[in-house]
Amino acid sequence: MNRMSNAVSVTTRGSITVVTLNRPDVRNAVDADTAQLLYDAFVSFDEDPNSRVAVFHGAHGHFCAGWDLQAGARLAQQGASTRDAFSGLNFSPAAYAQTGNGSAGPQGPMGPSRLILSKPVIAAVSGAAVAGGMELALWCDMRVMEDDAYFGVFCRRFGVPLIDGGTVRLPRLIGMGHAMDLILTGRKVEAPEALAMGLCNRVVPKGTALEAAVALAEQLAGFPQQTMLADRASAYAQWDMDLPHALHQEWERGKACIASGLEGAGRFAAGAGWHGKF
Repeated sequence: MNRMSNAVSVTTRGSITVVTLNRPDVRNAVDADTAQLLYDAFVSFDEDPNSRVAVFHGAHGHFCAGWDLQAGARLAQQGASTRDAFSGLNFSPAAYAQTGNGSAGPQGPMGPSRLILSKPVIAAVSGAAVAGGMELALWCDMRVMEDDAYFGVFCRRFGVPLIDGGTVRLPRLIGMGHAMDLILTGRKVEAPEALAMGLCNRVVPKGTALEAAVALAEQLAGFPQQTMLADRASAYAQWDMDLPHALHQEWERGKACIASGLEGAGRFAAGAGWHGKF
């Protein structure tokens, strides 16, 4: 199934949702309208009971070149301020408390960067994933990167700040030393280095990131979902907890899955999955 707009398309492949940026004239840079479309696409994915994993992809050889600076320049020419440009967005911590079951969140400048989803998203990174585009990739749970793709805080050159989670997710993902290098210098990070520092999870040949990410998504979709999602939620929730509270919340999430774990143990005892087979 396909749902199309000018800038964002949503395709479903069984239980996998593929969200694709499609603005080739600006290397998939995101303006305000596109940010709204991306936000809506991922909220819809999270609310779809038939979709288990999403793949985030950029068409025409690039993931995303960040915020559309041409659109920003037009706003500046019209006399618009930053407050005007993002007037509809609520960035306060209280906004997260309004999401009920925690499966949503407020909209960020790039769209979904402040969403807290209940299901995994995998980035299929080709070409440029820079500035806000890098921040969108960091928002995803995993990143599959083509061997000629690259990351970079390229907005450093123009005095544009990271406001879609880059200063938060980079240190958590790759450590403070690597993060400071990337944040302060804005330098280009190519696939081999990105893999070595943990910035991406897989490197694949040029032109294959989408299919590789879909294959990985299908693997995740094939696992018992309750347990996988409980473990995912626990890993995210533990960041700001001390060890006793982190271990307690892990138990609280995991104990609901014990029955399915015992059923899985029975399948293993009968021969399924021996010798590390998936």
